[in-house]
Amino acid sequence: MSASYRHIEVPPRGQKISVVDGKPQVPDQPIVGYVEGDGIGPDITRACLRIWDAAVAKAYGGKRQIHWCEVFLGEKAARLYDGNYCPDETIQALRDLVVSIKGPLTTPVGGGFRSLNVALRQDLDLYACVRPVRHYAGVPSPLKNPGKVDVVIFRENTEDVYTGIEFKAGSPENDKLAKFLREELQARFFDGAGLGVKPISAFGSKRLVRKAIQYAIDNGRESVTLVHKGNIMKFTEGAFRNWGYEVARDEFGGVTITEEQLYGEFKGKQPAGKIVIKDRIADIMFQMMLLRPEEFDVLATMNLNGDYLSDAIAAEVGGVGIAPGANIGDAVAVFEATHGTAPKYAGLNKVNPGSLLFSGVMMLEYMGWSEAADLITLVYPEVVSDGIVTYDFARQIDGAREVSTSAFADALIERMQGGVDVEAKRRAQQEQLIKERKQREIRRLLQPTEEMIATGRVPHSVGDLMTRSLITVAEIESIETVMGVMADNGVSSVVVDPDARGQWGILTRRDIVTKVVQGNRNPATTTVGELASRPVVSVPAETTIRDAAALLTEKKISRLPIEQSGRIIGIVTETDLFNSIKKFGWSLE
Repeated sequence: MSASYRHIEVPPRGQKISVVDGKPQVPDQPIVGYVEGDGIGPDITRACLRIWDAAVAKAYGGKRQIHWCEVFLGEKAARLYDGNYCPDETIQALRDLVVSIKGPLTTPVGGGFRSLNVALRQDLDLYACVRPVRHYAGVPSPLKNPGKVDVVIFRENTEDVYTGIEFKAGSPENDKLAKFLREELQARFFDGAGLGVKPISAFGSKRLVRKAIQYAIDNGRESVTLVHKGNIMKFTEGAFRNWGYEVARDEFGGVTITEEQLYGEFKGKQPAGKIVIKDRIADIMFQMMLLRPEEFDVLATMNLNGDYLSDAIAAEVGGVGIAPGANIGDAVAVFEATHGTAPKYAGLNKVNPGSLLFSGVMMLEYMGWSEAADLITLVYPEVVSDGIVTYDFARQIDGAREVSTSAFADALIERMQGGVDVEAKRRAQQEQLIKERKQREIRRLLQPTEEMIATGRVPHSVGDLMTRSLITVAEIESIETVMGVMADNGVSSVVVDPDARGQWGILTRRDIVTKVVQGNRNPATTTVGELASRPVVSVPAETTIRDAAALLTEKKISRLPIEQSGRIIGIVTETDLFNSIKKFGWSLE
């Protein structure tokens, strides 16, 4: 850690957090950075520092302690660094410290100033915005059953329309781009339109989904849902969906299954130790988080969708005032309050510290200090249910006692120090979780089609429909033998192993009937290789249902093998497409 900071004083007794294989290595006496923040930042930061310290002291009996290192951003930085709201020294310190937390910041008004939050994400490559959203008992909510909401949103932080690649209507740059789009790509749009670019890359998408899946594994979550508008934006949001499935299949194949496999192969019963990878259209996802929120665990999505979803879902459980968040990269993590600076309340010791408080809980969990994190999350609902709340909740709860920010912190600390049976509460939560998961599984087993429709599942590609339990035969097998295999398994086709040229084949009942009868062949002496159709017309799993239907019509065939890395991994038939339309309907694109 640098010893040449101008204004940052590193605690002499603490030890630096390091990163090994992408995971933080946290000593018992870590140095953790904090940014006080602007507006209400000092009020909530002072309160939260006391709460976090009390939780750590109680959980570990003094064996562990956080050594806080203040770093400077926003208005306080401007006073210290000659008007610089985001000094290079602070960026370097956040990188050195590895783990930090910050209060809300004000971006100065006027041209030439980047958003401080955007600057941090870009300069430190904090590509994953992580937003857990759950309800705490006693917190006011517009939902009838807010306790069903418990999701973690992974929002890609560096791409999408938020990259700022846009051109003002009437500018020379806009005119140049508009001319290229119209003349070279035959694009059609109104004159005088502002133009923007929406970059979505395989690199950015895959590392985001990879982090989401790893989080689900590490935290015992049931599913990861890819949220997109790929039905309209096929080559950006549709590509995000496809790349997400690729990561799951190629890097986590041993611990993940698709939703199609859940219902097709496993008949709705989720295998132990397996995480379900599914996807939802973004607008359907908003509906589902109101109608069936308990069906979703971890959401992975792009920048704009994630921005909308994070705040919308937070509104279901109390609002952004208590919604935590973090921006995490491969080597640095910065946890943050997700609300603004509320300058009208600055210095009044009045506001709810919940957002920053629970961001600190996220930080403790990230550090592996779950015992301290659990203390806070377990006593918080007890204090709120007792009616001890700040002004924002007091006006919504009958009989509540309004207290200041610091007094609310006092109440939490007093409740923690009074003794909490953490293990008993953890067991109760786990038992309830197991019960709820079992109930969902029973519904899937008893009425799979109804559950698929009710939870917003809509097939988009042949990979969603294909049969994975293939029967393959060698080309040297006799037709008589294969006819027996087909009859025993109730199938109308088999996949034929590659020949000397490496070409896969397919053999159908129709092939046997027409070629054996018309060719006057003996099934006992005729081999599969003599009748199989080669080369097969195959498609990748991400081929859309519309494109598959067009290919079946064009080639005058009734089935398509699904290919991946030179191997046939499944097959989809016109019957599969028909049944899909019958079950789920057909949405016009």
